[in-house]
Amino acid sequence: MFISSKVIADSGVAFGTSGARGLVSQFTPEVCAAFTHSFVSVMQASFTFDRVMIAIDNRPSSYAMAMACVEALRQRGSRAVYFGVVPTPALAYVAMQADVPAIMVTGSHIPFDRNGLKFYRPDGEISKSDEQSILAAEVPFDELADLPQLEADPRAANDYLARYTSLFDSPWLTGKRIGIYEHSSAGRDLYADLFTQLGAEVVSLERSDQFVPIDTEAVSDADRAKAKAWSEQYQFDAIFSTDGDGDRPLIADEKGEWLRGDILGLLCAKSLNVQALAVPVSCNTVIESCDAFAKVSRTKIGSPYVIAEFANLVDGFTGVAGFEANGGFLLGSDVELNGKPLSALPTRDAVLPAIMLLAAAAEQPISTLVGTLPKRVTHSDRIQGFATEKSQAIIAQGKADPAELLAKLGFADVALVEVDDTDGLRMTLADGRIVHLRPSGNAPELRCYAEADSLALARECVEQSLEKVQTL
Repeated sequence: MFISSKVIADSGVAFGTSGARGLVSQFTPEVCAAFTHSFVSVMQASFTFDRVMIAIDNRPSSYAMAMACVEALRQRGSRAVYFGVVPTPALAYVAMQADVPAIMVTGSHIPFDRNGLKFYRPDGEISKSDEQSILAAEVPFDELADLPQLEADPRAANDYLARYTSLFDSPWLTGKRIGIYEHSSAGRDLYADLFTQLGAEVVSLERSDQFVPIDTEAVSDADRAKAKAWSEQYQFDAIFSTDGDGDRPLIADEKGEWLRGDILGLLCAKSLNVQALAVPVSCNTVIESCDAFAKVSRTKIGSPYVIAEFANLVDGFTGVAGFEANGGFLLGSDVELNGKPLSALPTRDAVLPAIMLLAAAAEQPISTLVGTLPKRVTHSDRIQGFATEKSQAIIAQGKADPAELLAKLGFADVALVEVDDTDGLRMTLADGRIVHLRPSGNAPELRCYAEADSLALARECVEQSLEKVQTL
């Protein structure tokens, strides 16, 4: 007999920025079952439902983890509906429409030797409070029997496509050529159909049988070079891709330049006529300086914090949304598009920002549209394999004496004018540059975000900071 809280505590798996994350070796069948039992127990205290929906990404370990979750549901007498490999927002959407909970087996963008579980209430993502309840739940369960083979139901994929294709009466992307960088994305079997139905000519690019950990906040030099080469070869109007579980978009303009996620989110929100935004503190300050929104609230980094802030905005404004620096767009209220209703989807989504960017750039190149915004550029990167304890110690020292930390990072000749410790340490310099250090919530990584008036300056700030921080 197992007790779920003890199994989870002993596993080493922990909740990060969004979802429970850990090494694949830590996600044993019993650990997956423990999380499932605790999650369903917590949900049953507040909701009535007759089934739980499950989907996975393309990681080699995800199917076996889903098998364990389904077997745990069988132990509880609950019915599982398995959708196979689909984007996280597709699972979240169909579960919300059915008013039932859901579990997504995914490690998002982190390396394939790690994985994770994302949990959805019938009304959307779980909260940080829900996370604590799951960790504390003491649910007894037996050793798992033989794990079941799973047959995928196609409804989640079909419903997710229909959510967007139903908004348009004509193939409005006719004449546009779009590249789909498929790699190992969970949505790679959907995106070509989506853009083709909307009228575009689609070219599929570089599908991989190996899991590719695309991080939309730290695009590799190799992927930057690929996009430019593809654009030159195919004369694309845009290139679309996502991270591993399809909730964070990666979009390049006609020149093959990948857009920063917060710039993409800003353009999407403007195109949707959103009035109020909730965005993490790491996002570009152009969001405020462009004067496009009646209210902008800044939060800690992570979709649960953005979603929690929606409650403070929905009563006072028409059209509420949020997005993150990684590009994931969260629709916090119902809106109308082309005279048709688009229901709220308060979880990261990669498709909506892509569609709204292309709509906004219908009569001009994407680079021209981006050029209409005030000139502020962000860049970010990370040190992988950097112990979380070390990151936290550096942040603690910086909070105690931010000027000293700034000097150690090589910025001793510039005055410090503002410090924001909402999440990590975000330091604004007198010359307008911003340097932001933060431990990752998902993996042993230290992230650095920088903002400046040019990409060269922002990149220089990140590279210098990450180089110096390793000597502290």
